[in-house]
Amino acid sequence: MTEHPFDDLRITAMGLFTEAFTGLTARVSEQLASHGVSIVEFEVLIRLARSPQGQLRMTDLAAQTQLTTSGITRVVDRLERTGLVCREACPTDRRSSFAVITDTGRARMEEVLPGHIELIEHWFTGRLTPDQLAQMLDALRVVRDAVRPEATSGAARTAGECEAG
Repeated sequence: MTEHPFDDLRITAMGLFTEAFTGLTARVSEQLASHGVSIVEFEVLIRLARSPQGQLRMTDLAAQTQLTTSGITRVVDRLERTGLVCREACPTDRRSSFAVITDTGRARMEEVLPGHIELIEHWFTGRLTPDQLAQMLDALRVVRDAVRPEATSGAARTAGECEAG
């Protein structure tokens, strides 16, 4: 006897992933909003803070966040107006520019991160054993690398490396 397609474990896996992601996103958005930061702004700031020299080419930042180039420009414009990010021209390629987290941006992240990490621990990682967490991280990287190979674009680049793209 064959299972009904509605009972396919692949559908169950996708449904559970979506439900978990949606629930976590709602909780994270609320926590970030209490600090005056949207989830997209946080993603930009955390990616910059975790990058070498606190900077990424705008095109790499767009690829990592899956925003369009105009979308990342709008987010960086907003963050620049509030002093959390600045832009720097690439010294070797006039077509490229970097988004750079400022000291003010780092200070804001230091305000946000304790509560953010606490929330992640309470609702997500703290509910898993260390082995479950390690396995999940490995599995998520496999899926992420397949569906978003550009997600780490520019992460290993150092200051001054500006090839156009």
